[in-house]
Formats: sequence, C-alpha cells, structure tokens
Amino acid sequence: MKLSDQAVGAVMMALQKSLMEQSDIVPTLKDFDFVVEGDNQTELVVTNPPTVKFDEPLSEEERTTTYEAELEVE
Repeated sequence: MKLSDQAVGAVMMALQKSLMEQSDIVPTLKDFDFVVEGDNQTELVVTNPPTVKFDEPLSEEERTTTYEAELEVE
C-alpha cells in the first residue's frame, strides 16, 4: 500500500503549516483520516487534509517599504 498523490500533498501541506506556525507537525499527522482507493485498492487518500491560510498579499508600496527596511537593518 502506498500514499496517493493527494495524500503526499496533504503531508506537504501539514509540513508547510507547521513551518509557518512554528508548531509540531505530529498532532496534524496523527489526526489524518485515511481511506483506501485507487486501482486494486492500493492507495491511501487523506479525507481531512490540513488547510493553510495566507495573509492578504502585500501591495507594491508595502513590498518596497519592507524591502527598504530590510536593507537598512543589514
């Protein structure tokens, strides 16, 4: 039995979320619910993949200001 492409994506999203939130990935992985699908029932699919929320994108002015501020710190 193998992870489906969807399940691999769910693991990658869990990793991204834990990195962004600086949190432990283990509870997220342990909460995954799996079903067996695919040809010959050989792939695991995650039925409750994690969601990752991003802040609003920065405007051009905010990006420039942030970039200039980072240059001043160095």
